[in-house]
Amino acid sequence: MTSFSDQYLQETLSIVGALDADSIERVALGLAAVRTRNGRLFILGVGGSAGHASHAVNDFRKICGVEAYAPTDNVSELTARTNDEGWDTTFDRWLQVSRLGPADALLVFSVGGGNLEQHISANIVAALQYAAQQGASSFGIVGRDGGFTGQVADACVVIPPLFPDHITPHTEGLCAVVWHLLVTHPALKASETKWESVP
Repeated sequence: MTSFSDQYLQETLSIVGALDADSIERVALGLAAVRTRNGRLFILGVGGSAGHASHAVNDFRKICGVEAYAPTDNVSELTARTNDEGWDTTFDRWLQVSRLGPADALLVFSVGGGNLEQHISANIVAALQYAAQQGASSFGIVGRDGGFTGQVADACVVIPPLFPDHITPHTEGLCAVVWHLLVTHPALKASETKWESVP
């Protein structure tokens, strides 16, 4: 009898095998171009993806030399904006104060990619709309059909939703795999990681 662990790992292998390597390459080269033009990278995510955003900021800064930020790292501003102006404004207003411009980029981590009609991750949608208005680039690592992020991003990796009962864990788990691929990519990696440098 197959255990759940065996099943989950086999699902993961199937999804990894179905990933579009070309879309990952496009994101890597797009992010490298942001660094080349001295732009900043703003990484957006909610829920578990907010934790991923914080971790990824560290990696892009330390390993790739990209000036990166996650709005959700400032819990005081996040909760003040939620309380005073509404959840939907939390990212675009933050980006306005940060003076988002054409040299900069967003990187979205999201299971659904945002959906205006269903009012899901509306703050991500608003941030992407604002980025487009400012001429900033946008990228994503998302699941399902990519949602709004998949529709508007300059390049986007969609984690294939091959197993409907496990879309969220596979998307969030493989998001970490993809962003670690990105920070290891020769187009982006600028510093050696610790354990690879220890004899």
